[in-house]
Amino acid sequence: MGGDRYLRTGETLPSSVLEELRSSDAIWLGAIGHPDVEPGILEKGILLRIRFELDQYINLRPVKLYPNVETPLRDKGPEDIDFVVVRENTEGLYSGMGGVQYGGTAAEVSTQIHMTTYRGAERAVRFAFQLARERNRDNTLHMVGKTNVLTYVQGTWWRAFNDVGEADYPDVRREYAHVDAASMWFIKNPEWFDVVVTDNLFGDIITDIGAIIQGGMGIAAGGNLNPEGVSMFEPIGGSAPKYQGLNSINPLAGISAMQMLIGHLGEEDAAASVEGALVKALEGGRFKSMSAGKMGMSTSEVGDYVASLV
Repeated sequence: MGGDRYLRTGETLPSSVLEELRSSDAIWLGAIGHPDVEPGILEKGILLRIRFELDQYINLRPVKLYPNVETPLRDKGPEDIDFVVVRENTEGLYSGMGGVQYGGTAAEVSTQIHMTTYRGAERAVRFAFQLARERNRDNTLHMVGKTNVLTYVQGTWWRAFNDVGEADYPDVRREYAHVDAASMWFIKNPEWFDVVVTDNLFGDIITDIGAIIQGGMGIAAGGNLNPEGVSMFEPIGGSAPKYQGLNSINPLAGISAMQMLIGHLGEEDAAASVEGALVKALEGGRFKSMSAGKMGMSTSEVGDYVASLV
């Protein structure tokens, strides 16, 4: 699936392929995007359709700085940057509700509806509370939102956050931050965070802040989870068409996404071996950079090197 197929056939994700995906143990996604396809067609037709139709209601983004990976944050190291963002993945402004009236005229009116359900917020915060308990690090869950302005939708989130915490996770400390403040604190004091839960739009934004402080798109991976169904894992960077065929892309994010997939399927020892090999490779000091074309090794050489260390 992807841009080349769409340009050739006009198809994004045929229903027959979606049914094949439903029967899979898990999905590993490369990247979505093509310079000759209008923005939104592939994203909505492939990525969002998979998320919505397979009900992958959790977007899980570990933000972890590995050894020998450069962060733009002064005086911060791996001991300071190790948290997880739990992003609600099927609601909010991304649900596609809205429209345009009088398009192309001076009277044009456009609406994009922020659709939030208590069920959607509740299952996201429940997953995040459980993760905070299992990580057993700071045992803290931060809700990130904008309760002072988005009073309706954020009120639903606030109620779910406190209902679930009080009833079932009294051992997990609850904290709250407005999204603008959290964006600053990710940079100033990333060590303050353990697990973060937030809605779809805010999560999309703050996880890119997380990606850059952990070393950039070349190292950042994530998962789209349906804990009761089929989940999908991906390096979070785009398709980077200018590097196509050059064998110069950093594959570590893709390897990390596979490590997450293996662990999700219950193969915890294998997942630990893959992450261990990744860490060994980084500690080896052979990589000059995490940026495409600047690693000092080709894509395939990096992959072979990590594989040799498993």
